[in-house]
Parts: sequence; structure tokens; C-alpha cells
Amino acid sequence: MARRENPEINAGSMADIAFLLLIFFLVTTTMDVDSGISKRLAEKPPKNYEPPKIKQKNIFEISINRNNQLFVDGQVMEMKDLREAALNFIDNGGGLGNAKEGEEAKPCDYCQGAKDPESSDHPNKAIIAVESDRATEYGTYIVVQNELLSAYSELRDRLSQKKYNMTYPELEEAFKASGRKDESLRKKVEFIKNSYPQIITDIEPTDVN
Repeated sequence: MARRENPEINAGSMADIAFLLLIFFLVTTTMDVDSGISKRLAEKPPKNYEPPKIKQKNIFEISINRNNQLFVDGQVMEMKDLREAALNFIDNGGGLGNAKEGEEAKPCDYCQGAKDPESSDHPNKAIIAVESDRATEYGTYIVVQNELLSAYSELRDRLSQKKYNMTYPELEEAFKASGRKDESLRKKVEFIKNSYPQIITDIEPTDVN
């Protein structure tokens, strides 16, 4: 009886199959993307630059220690109370704002704060300084930043609705829809941004002892 030979396996198309599988996994796989906070770094100051003098009452000091505890102006604060505290500080309106060249400094006529003489003078003078420890969890730092940005968003929305009967995001979207060419919308957006400028600065993190 004749011995039967084993049929050969055609491996010519294996490369094509592997290539198709590779494309399939590349298309269907979900990649994790790290989230972060978009920030614009300050430009290098010119030579012989003298920083302006800042009153202590115009600085809202936030500190996060290595145990992720939150301190505001030296006092312990719960994270849930940070947004309201920042909002009250920014919107206090207890004095005069920064004046443009050739103009007289004026009080904030749109602020609805307590006008506490011991708190910030004006939104364009209100500085929020955030200091963290090098052992502070990144997630805690992000939550703090989000609460601060939410305070600014709330104030901008309130002013935009009062003046233009639309929220600030709606105003920005209308400006974008115009191809950023509508000068009337541009002035409205700039007015709201300049009324409540986001002045948040990061202080050099402290070292772990």
C-alpha cells in the first residue's frame, strides 16, 4: 500500500492575515490619555524689571501639604468650601482696581461681594497663589485648580448673563461661529475676560522633610 504524503500548509497568506489583525487592533484599541491643565507660562521679564508692589490682602494664599490637607490664608479648609471662598475673594470689590494708562482707578461697579476692606480691592488685582508640597498627590492639585477655575467661570457667567442675556460659554461659542470676525462679539468676550481675569500663580513646591 502506497504511503500518503501529508499535504503542505499554504503559508503564503499568513503575512496578510497578521497585517489585517494588526490594523484591527490598532483601530479598536482604546488608548488612555493623561489629562492635565492648560496653562500659559509667563514671559521672561525684561532687564531691570521691577515687579509691582502687591498688597497682602490682594493675595489669596492656598497651600496643600504632603497629606493633601488644604490651607487657605493659614487656616484649614475643606475642599468643598474652596470654590465659594475663592469666589468671595475675587468678587469682593473692596477698593480701586488697576487703571489703564491715562485713566483714573475706579472701584468695581459690577462686583457683588461684601466689599470687605481686609479682602481684595478688585478682580483685576485679586491674585490666587497655590503652593504645594512635592509629595502632594497630583489628583489633589488638579481638584484645587478645577475649583478655582470654576469660581472664575461662575463669575463670568453671571456677568455675561446680566449684560448680554447669555452665558459666557454661549458668548464664546457665538464668537467662534462668526469665524472670530464679529467685532461686537469680540468686544463682549474681551470685556467679560478682562472683568474677571484668571490670575492664578503657582509657587515653587516645598520639599519633603
